[in-house]
Amino acid sequence: ELNGPSRKSPVIVDGILLDGPLSDSKAGEQFVHHAFQIIFEEAIRKGTSVDEKVCEWKEPEELRDLLDLDLVDAGEAPEKLLERCQDIIRYSVKTVHPRFYNQLFAGQDYHSLVGRYITETLNTSQYTYEIAPVFVLMEEVVLKKLRALIGWQCGDGIFCPG
Repeated sequence: ELNGPSRKSPVIVDGILLDGPLSDSKAGEQFVHHAFQIIFEEAIRKGTSVDEKVCEWKEPEELRDLLDLDLVDAGEAPEKLLERCQDIIRYSVKTVHPRFYNQLFAGQDYHSLVGRYITETLNTSQYTYEIAPVFVLMEEVVLKKLRALIGWQCGDGIFCPG
């Protein structure tokens, strides 16, 4: 039986886990910890240092050879995924670097970065108070301030990411 309260184990079809945890929480926590260390060291510390390059530039053919971008049917070991995280940062343009100049970027905003970590970690949708009480109230406060800035006493709105 695929559904119902009597099911006691995850459903596996053709060797693929369809429900249940994909990994144990301790291993997941350890992976996140190591990934954050890489993000902090490579993207935040080095990525905002004038002593580091804005980008370790490679031409497309060379970068394709350096990165294994083939899609596979099975998962990869955490160590390989962490290596991929490091490579993504290494070969990407550090738009937060103090010597990166462009009309759309203005350095690292550490407070916004932490806010993005929180929203991504919670992975919530903001369409109702029941699913996102704090974010819905925050949206209301910001919308009220925006209305006041343009002189409106009432109104409604939503924020659309992207």
